[in-house]
Amino acid sequence: MKNHNNKPSCEELIAQLQKRGWDLVTGSEAFPIKNRTLEELVRMTHARHKKGEAPGLIKHMETVLELDLIQIQQLWEYLGLPM
Repeated sequence: MKNHNNKPSCEELIAQLQKRGWDLVTGSEAFPIKNRTLEELVRMTHARHKKGEAPGLIKHMETVLELDLIQIQQLWEYLGLPM
C-alpha cells in the first residue's frame, strides 16, 4: 500500500484480503477481534450489517490504516456478499 495518508484503492485492498494483521473495533472491549485476515473481518462486518448492527471499524495493525464504510462495502461486493 502507498502511504499512511492516502486511502488504498479497492484493488490494493483486494490484494490484502488473505493477509493477517487486521483488527475489528466494534465498541465491545470484552471480545476483541485481533490479528485476523482482512477477508475474515470483511465477512464479520457483513454479518453484523445483516443483523442490523453497526459494521464496526477495520484497522490494519502495522500501518494504522482504517477502512471506511464505503471501502468495506466495496469489499462485500467483491466477495459476492449481498448488500
